[in-house]
Amino acid sequence: CRPPGIPPGPTPWPVVGNFGFVLLPAFLRGRSWKDPPTRGAGTDPSPASSQVILTYLAKVYGNIYSFFLGHYLVVVLNDFHSVREALVQQAEVFSDRPRLPLVSFITKEKGVVFAHYGPVWRKQRKFSHSTLRHFGLGKLSLEPKIIKEFKYVKEEMQKHGENPFNPFPIISNAVSNIICSMCFGQRFDYTNSEFKKMLNFMSRALELSLNTQLQLVNICSWLYYLPFGPFKELRQIENSIISFLRKMIKDHQKSLDAENPQDFIDMYLLHVEEERKNNSNSSFDEDYLLYIIGDLFIAGTDTTTNSLLWCLLYMSLYPDIQAKVHEEIERVIGADRAPSLTYKAQMPYTEATIMEVQRLTMVVPLGIPHMTSAKTVLQGYTIPKGTLVLTNLWAVHRDPAIWEKPEDFNPNRFLDDQGQLIKKETFIPFGIGKRVCMGEQLAKMELFLMFVSLMQSFTFALPKDAKKPILTGRYGLTLAPYPFNIIISKR
Repeated sequence: CRPPGIPPGPTPWPVVGNFGFVLLPAFLRGRSWKDPPTRGAGTDPSPASSQVILTYLAKVYGNIYSFFLGHYLVVVLNDFHSVREALVQQAEVFSDRPRLPLVSFITKEKGVVFAHYGPVWRKQRKFSHSTLRHFGLGKLSLEPKIIKEFKYVKEEMQKHGENPFNPFPIISNAVSNIICSMCFGQRFDYTNSEFKKMLNFMSRALELSLNTQLQLVNICSWLYYLPFGPFKELRQIENSIISFLRKMIKDHQKSLDAENPQDFIDMYLLHVEEERKNNSNSSFDEDYLLYIIGDLFIAGTDTTTNSLLWCLLYMSLYPDIQAKVHEEIERVIGADRAPSLTYKAQMPYTEATIMEVQRLTMVVPLGIPHMTSAKTVLQGYTIPKGTLVLTNLWAVHRDPAIWEKPEDFNPNRFLDDQGQLIKKETFIPFGIGKRVCMGEQLAKMELFLMFVSLMQSFTFALPKDAKKPILTGRYGLTLAPYPFNIIISKR
């Protein structure tokens, strides 16, 4: 039965809890809503996505509600005030990660994304953040690498001429190469078979992450070892990615120059040696490094790739807005100068357009799951220790109490009467609190520089015979647009 004081929600079944919630997106796929969330330019009611379902259920149970995944209590926060109170005002209680078997099997509870909140995580994150800053995170010194990478993007896109093409592999390769240059000290050619294979594995793993059958592992953990279906496929992908990363670390160990570290792995390996001399109980070792660079490689590629793909899709759907972005780029930068962050303050409409795409698409719509480390009270509800907490950032960014006509694509909502950018505290695409995305500064740099470079070089359009894209997106761990083709014309 439902414990007293916890947020309202459906009555759980024995053993499986409300596992049907996980099945809802598939069950409702293609069905019309009797009382759907407000729809408009930004959504399509079919197929139903997880974040859309959870937003809809807030109409039934309120902005804070709960359900059970097996015996795990899950609380969903659907408005900015509850998200801020939990992740900022009660950060010490809400900053842990859930001990779900599926997550634990894949991550070994290491790294910076899924590791448990505490002294080890704080040390690893602090080192990781400072090291990435050393190699250009949030600094102008990283600009040349991003601009250089765009030259390869431009070459690849121009190969298609006037023919439609899927931009995903080109954008994914480019974004991944930026994080690879910081982590591995090298970029990969777009034709590199091993690199392409890893990117495909990564994309597939994120798709599988919310597979209904795989979610059963959280109820019966032994299912993870089944020798067939998505269980076998996920293990194979996991082993392939780990082998790739282990090889990277071994290569760095062979070529390590203590006087001249070239990248994140070099810096970490040197820190491991230093820690071994001074601290026999240090958490810094090659095994932990493996999961940190795995986090950086996967999270640093997938989220920014999807954000840029959404930008291209929305520009293709809204040529009038694309024309305004083109006008601002021509006026501020011109056709010949390379984009730079130094121009950003003079380009409010372009930045507002990127922000509006992020608001509507929200590539990590439910955030990364949190877990409470102690019993607490949130807006009058009792939240027990060990509760899995989902922050529905998709709902926050479409809340009609905050955003006027939230389903409309309108960059002007981020501009004041003088056309200057408005910073809104309710705009939180990278999350908030102690677990805010470590790569936020890098993602902002990449998004601005790559988007401006693309807009400076090309006009984007959908093929004339293309069907209207479904804008709710495909939800794995992140929200990706359904595959689409575009046509470019050189500017």
